[in-house]
Amino acid sequence: MKKIIFISFLIYANFCYSQGNASVNNSYPTNYFASPMDIPLVLSGTFAELRSNHFHSGLDIKTQQREGIQVFSSAEGYISRIKISLWGFGKAIYITHPNGYTTVYAHLQKFSDRIENYIKQEQYKIENFEVEVFPTKDELPVSKKELIAYSGRTGGFMGPHLHYEIRDTNTERTINPLYFGINISDTKKPSINTLVGYCMDGDSQINQVNAPSQLTFVKSENGDLIAKRIYAHGKIGFGINTYDQLDAATNHNGIYSLELFVNGQKTHEFKATDFAFYETNLINLLIDYERYQLINQRIQKCFNEPKNNLSLTKNSLNNGIITIENNLNYTVDIIAKDFKGNEQKLTIPITGKKAEIIGNNETVTTPFKINHEEFNEFSSSYAKVAFPKNTFFNDFYLDFNVSDKIVKVHTPTIPLANNYTLTFDVSKYSEAEKNQLYIASISEKGRKNYENTIKKENTFYTSIKKLGKFTLLTDSEKPIISLFNFKDNQWLSNHTQLKVKILDRESGIKSFRGEIDGKWILMEYDVTTGLLTYNFSEIIYTEAKHNLKIVVIDNVGNLNTLEATFFRKK
Repeated sequence: MKKIIFISFLIYANFCYSQGNASVNNSYPTNYFASPMDIPLVLSGTFAELRSNHFHSGLDIKTQQREGIQVFSSAEGYISRIKISLWGFGKAIYITHPNGYTTVYAHLQKFSDRIENYIKQEQYKIENFEVEVFPTKDELPVSKKELIAYSGRTGGFMGPHLHYEIRDTNTERTINPLYFGINISDTKKPSINTLVGYCMDGDSQINQVNAPSQLTFVKSENGDLIAKRIYAHGKIGFGINTYDQLDAATNHNGIYSLELFVNGQKTHEFKATDFAFYETNLINLLIDYERYQLINQRIQKCFNEPKNNLSLTKNSLNNGIITIENNLNYTVDIIAKDFKGNEQKLTIPITGKKAEIIGNNETVTTPFKINHEEFNEFSSSYAKVAFPKNTFFNDFYLDFNVSDKIVKVHTPTIPLANNYTLTFDVSKYSEAEKNQLYIASISEKGRKNYENTIKKENTFYTSIKKLGKFTLLTDSEKPIISLFNFKDNQWLSNHTQLKVKILDRESGIKSFRGEIDGKWILMEYDVTTGLLTYNFSEIIYTEAKHNLKIVVIDNVGNLNTLEATFFRKK
């Protein structure tokens, strides 16, 4: 008998959710999670966990490194959205419930038969694997505990798991599912690994340094952490690298709350309650973005940057910034907690001492000053960058130059709030050359990646949300197509699936199409393996000989076609 993941919740009719202050009422409904498994659910990801450029919007539930585990609806309602995409959530179901909430189930392997038949009709109608539909209330009603799907790993490069969310239907704010009675075993307290001190202006100092400073600490006999006394003056703040581990899991998960106290008074708090998706970009202000880009370590700040109005940070006094006066002593406590209340405390003793600042932390200037509240445009003979108002959170001097046809748009150590436009002059190229050109970004390790390239007559441009190096590349190679689980002219009567492998080594695959005997067929594309898979159960064949045709187009328009013959009659 297959093991089952079942997520069930029931909300009191009078349960109050306040969207105005972005918090949930303290009367959380509990003990309504019903699971047919004998052991508590194990998570590989927690709510509001710090991820690349976003907060995690739900829970990631482990599926024992397997796909195909049954997933059931949390409560009665109707399927209001089904989306299948190559990236992101992969195959996902959204269920709207009569109590004002919507549950989301993502990275699914496949849907239940009823839902699978519904969505396949839509896919064949538009002749596309990727699809998004919004069924009406009467089309796909579901009951509590109804089988809706099987867990998978669709949506990109990831291991098998179920992503689960609870959203406010009207506001689309996503809410911590643990508030709804989902019980997770967690007896371990969070871990604090790194402490960093920050100076908020040019006159402040920590241990005579006006720059981010990593500070040392030790563990006391009772398990609390104590930092070495620091000497500081002016406006300062702190940040930590922290994670939580649940029972029966080795994953480094996000914490539930982070509090900062100064002489016993709470001055800052982060709490993983709920957030709007438009806020998720603010994660790059919550963390030390430069440090993350340089050494791949997330330091979560215990203070708010001026532009950070994130609703997950509450009870912030003076934005969590501490003013240290000369000859006064301070005790700062940082407390990291998980949802079960396990906590790790770090104490920082501070003595106010104004001294000569060691070293020089002068700002490096360039001819390209970014005034972030204004439109900014800079150009060379080869390329141009245009930054709309509020592309960045702060003013700074941009490092913009062109060398050997490589355009450098600063270093990727400054967070962006919005996209900007990078334009290349392609007037010197022939029309044939232009057809095969595309804009590529160059990673710190030298890897070149296609960026969505919009082509005008003499200019190519891309709208992008990252800094770094860019160039024009040529893709003259067709995509590669090869038969995977059969050979040309083979009998496939005993096969349940037909598989073809596709690959493009340059600009990447833009689209694909499969046909049998001149009719479009639904082929599922696994981006991790490059396999296109067709299930024979979808069509009953009356003739024995069949023609397979696969057409693949890359991002610059190079096209390749593979045709093969197979035999099957049933």
